[in-house]
Amino acid sequence: MFRSVLIVDDESSMRHLLTVILTDRGYDVRAVSSAEDALKEVAAHDYDLVLTDVRMPGMGGLALVRELQRAAPERLVIVMSAYGTHDTALEAMKAGAYDYLQKPFKPDEVVLVLRKAEEREGLARENRRLRRELASEYPADGLVGASEAMQEVLRQVRKVAGQKTTVLVQGESGTGKELVARALHELSPRASMPFVAVNCGAIPAELLESELFGHVKGAFTDARRDKKGLAAEADGGTLFLDEVGELPLPLQVKLLRLLQEEEIRPVGDVRTRRVDVRMIAATARDLSRAVAEGQFREDLYWRLNVVAVRLPPLRERREDIPALAGHFLSRLGRLRPELPALSLSPEAHESLLAHRWPGNVRELEHALERAVVLADGPEIREDDLPEAVRAGQAAALPTPSPVVPDGTLSLRRATRAVEEQLVRAALERTGGNRTRAAELLEISYRALLYKIKEYGLG
Repeated sequence: MFRSVLIVDDESSMRHLLTVILTDRGYDVRAVSSAEDALKEVAAHDYDLVLTDVRMPGMGGLALVRELQRAAPERLVIVMSAYGTHDTALEAMKAGAYDYLQKPFKPDEVVLVLRKAEEREGLARENRRLRRELASEYPADGLVGASEAMQEVLRQVRKVAGQKTTVLVQGESGTGKELVARALHELSPRASMPFVAVNCGAIPAELLESELFGHVKGAFTDARRDKKGLAAEADGGTLFLDEVGELPLPLQVKLLRLLQEEEIRPVGDVRTRRVDVRMIAATARDLSRAVAEGQFREDLYWRLNVVAVRLPPLRERREDIPALAGHFLSRLGRLRPELPALSLSPEAHESLLAHRWPGNVRELEHALERAVVLADGPEIREDDLPEAVRAGQAAALPTPSPVVPDGTLSLRRATRAVEEQLVRAALERTGGNRTRAAELLEISYRALLYKIKEYGLG
């Protein structure tokens, strides 16, 4: 049952009436005469429900609903008005109100609406509890492992999930960085709100600002209508920026503003808009090196790197391979529902343990999916696995010998020479397939295009 109710109405007689009705039903009631006073009240005290009039001097009831929902989306608000129309009720619901009461009303009508709201909130609270319990035991699909390295990751996830603290997830491609971000979201109080993922390396630089922050009609040639950006879509929830190291420098400034001020400015707009998002970023790049090379802002790096979670590559936690394989086979069994539970033959099991897994957990999942499709029965045999896995060695690039250009000992020039060799070798190994080459190099597709141009390999 709700314990506390805040009544907001500019008519003293209505405040008195509602206070009497609800106090008699056991509610703890406080009444104020304006939306402005209501905002002060909810900032100072935690009310279970707000019951507000629509038409009041100064800030109106619908504006109050929007402000209350922005501050605490889970708070229930009921709107009442003597000028009831279908449009008013619809507008109240759009603003975030739970229900609508038309004046004049009978005491039992008020109590009935509150009882319905209590029932709804009770179910929502129980649902959140069950989700938290389930997520606590299984934080995210694919975050499996008993190794000390993975247990440390899970400990960090559980410890920081309930905070709004920014988290930077670091790890090679395919290690499960998005799974960590989703676990942080699912274990947080924001679990019922949106989780919005953005791959900063997959969106062309010229479109990225509009995708992230939105735009207004007429901001550029093809802007035929206002567009809500992904940051605004995540309002109240979590914004996950994958491959954050690929953000162009001008956008890094705007991201820093979002983190510090919780404001965004859509492209072509003169106004800023407030958003409430929990930021999680991920990268396979060495951001500290990118900062040293002037490719990433130092102030943004430290703002993102409040809590760092490092995901170990699969080759560093081979003891987790059997558990991961069992997890994926259990899930992939839906591809072959006519067969009993899938299992690995001893030879296939040994091949999985011997492989170096340059593509990490994602490569393991794809290898097992291929095996499940090709298998003749419920047992996965060694022949069902990809050739690279059967060979017991990674499809890795040849390690180039150190190169010292022109006999110099310049670390920067030597690094560039080795990098060029690796890019060239990746393109040769993949027959020019740039997407696959980027995966082997563990960099984004856009970063590979930049390096191909830089070294004249196109």
